Amino acid sequence: MPFAAGADLFKKRCAQCHTIEAVGPNLHGVFGRKSGQAANFSYTKANKNHGVVWSEQTMFEYLENPKKYIPGTKLAFDGFKKESERNDVITYLKEEC
Repeated sequence: MPFAAGADLFKKRCAQCHTIEAVGPNLHGVFGRKSGQAANFSYTKANKNHGVVWSEQTMFEYLENPKKYIPGTKLAFDGFKKESERNDVITYLKEEC
């Protein structure tokens, strides 16, 4: 069920800006990659220079409040306040990306 719930949350709250395919701004291969490093996307300096390596834990922390986690990001998303929603989206991303 977390995968289906995560897929639904991603579709409703993330897919307007992000894809899971290998095109930008993509999340394909996001786990293990440093922030601001996907090809073919113009990241803010804040995102490029933050240096976080995306893991389940760092993604969980980021998805709660992206603007607080990386001050200066241009991401127009307030985050997932519920832990269960963050876990569901991460489950989906781990499976699909």
